[in-house]
Amino acid sequence: MADRLLKRTPDQLRSRLWFDNPDNPGMTALYLERYLNYGLTSKELQGKKPIIGIAQTGSDLAPCNRHHLELAKRVREGITAAGGVAFEFPCHPIQETGKRPTAALDRNLAYLSLVEVLYGYPLDGVVLLTGCDKTMPACLMAAATVNIPAISLNVGPMLNGWHHGERTGSGTVVWKARERHAAGDIDYQQFIDIVGSSAPSVGHCNTMGTASTMNALAEALGMALTGSAAIPAPYRERGQMAYETGKRIVDMVWEDLKPSDLLTREAFENAIVVNAAIGGSTNAPVHINAIAKHVGVELDCDDWERIGFEIPLLVNMQPAGAYLGEEYFRAGGLPAVLAELIGAGKIHEDALTCTGRTIGEDCRGKFTWDHDVIRSYDNPLKEKAGFLNLKGTLFDSAIMKTSVISPEFQERYLNNPKDPNAFEGRVVVFDGPEDYHHRIDDPSLEIDDQTVLIMRGAGPIGYPGAAEVVNMQPPAALIRKGVLSLPCIGDGRQSGTSATPSILNASPEAALGGGLALLQTGDRIRVDLNKRRADILLPEEELQRRREELKAKGGYPYPASQTPWQEIQRSMVDQLSEGMVLKPAVKYQKVAQGSMPRDNH
Repeated sequence: MADRLLKRTPDQLRSRLWFDNPDNPGMTALYLERYLNYGLTSKELQGKKPIIGIAQTGSDLAPCNRHHLELAKRVREGITAAGGVAFEFPCHPIQETGKRPTAALDRNLAYLSLVEVLYGYPLDGVVLLTGCDKTMPACLMAAATVNIPAISLNVGPMLNGWHHGERTGSGTVVWKARERHAAGDIDYQQFIDIVGSSAPSVGHCNTMGTASTMNALAEALGMALTGSAAIPAPYRERGQMAYETGKRIVDMVWEDLKPSDLLTREAFENAIVVNAAIGGSTNAPVHINAIAKHVGVELDCDDWERIGFEIPLLVNMQPAGAYLGEEYFRAGGLPAVLAELIGAGKIHEDALTCTGRTIGEDCRGKFTWDHDVIRSYDNPLKEKAGFLNLKGTLFDSAIMKTSVISPEFQERYLNNPKDPNAFEGRVVVFDGPEDYHHRIDDPSLEIDDQTVLIMRGAGPIGYPGAAEVVNMQPPAALIRKGVLSLPCIGDGRQSGTSATPSILNASPEAALGGGLALLQTGDRIRVDLNKRRADILLPEEELQRRREELKAKGGYPYPASQTPWQEIQRSMVDQLSEGMVLKPAVKYQKVAQGSMPRDNH
């Protein structure tokens, strides 16, 4: 590491152009004087110390990340101990369970805001405080765009939830409780109490939902310290890791170790492999593809199937398994998973991490002691656990998570010996979740155990923002008969905490005239997992007639924008298969290595 320390000298610190620039004393004085007004000294700001930002995503509006208000103190102490000066600043809040119409709408807004902060203020490096689903991708997208030294620290999962002696996983228990409530097994207050039991402490979801997935992938990408992702939020190790993260970012500034050095093609391939092994969220391709676009690495949904599909499921954690975050951490967390994958030759061991070492050096041999929670590679929970990328007349791309295909679902839809891993069915079409909730129990729809539920109008443009509304439960009448899931297909997303094998992220969405916009209730479709196809069983002439009819009507109708940002994002957002990025934004890369921002006076 010593040779890397020579890469940057104090005179090369970015912040010195603000705080110690003899060539422009007037502007130096202007920048400097206002940062003295709350107690900082000119010796600190001009003392050849790196200025380190702490991107604070915790707030009262973001309860999943609120513990960062405390953890940031330890980050600050680590920065100070290593010889840096900490500047903490707020990020746009993104709380999955609080923001309407969907938190995904704000991912790109938070990204844009953070880009401007990292580029336009006197920062030499940044600690990205992440946690709830969209905060990790928003932060890493911005760090990738600006490309100053950056390191990620997640808030950690909540402690295990319990109800009547059973583990209640955050998010996952919601879907189970909905089934019981629909079946009449529990009343409204019991429903509330069961779901509330899953959130017993500070932290993000304690299941392998999108939050745990994305923060694990930050570690797999090399953007977070080894072993940091799985530590439960209240554990002492979480505060200790915050301190070490603060110390490490100062060294990264001197080493000039930037996101572009870590976010390589090999790192992204490692993340895909890890996502399959941990039973990660279907939201992962949306966010990881977006980060790749902003750092200039080619990555698409075909890569997720090609690289990840045959990777086995190793982590026995809800929703694909039985346990929760505390057991996973005690079993070794992500380093133990990576040890199995490295042993099987599935990881690019030479990929560099923020530690300054390779992922192989950090994780090789760190096997678990608990093979019930983290399985060995040759004794997995499921042999092939990655995503399928389906195509056909319904869409050009849609993701299906195979690790959550239950035995019941497999038996009912995929075990026909004459047509294995394929099914055909009559569709019932819903235009948005309101339509679904209003009509799902309507007997005139004649929904039976062979019906396919379609959710459209839920994509990046149609919703707007792409909502987690595709995982629809059957009508109450079917649930009471023991039918707990039906095939679901949609142009929106699904919570990473859901154990339903829906076909999601359909692109192009109905709002852009995708195949889902042509469907009518009563049509039949065919899904063939072997061929990776999903098709409408209608003649091409009929499909063309419907396309022309839809065009004549002005296209698929969707709600008007309610805020300026909704209209702005709709005008430039890409589809889920492309990462739902803002199209004009991806051309801005490594901006900190371009020209410096102009002076403000």
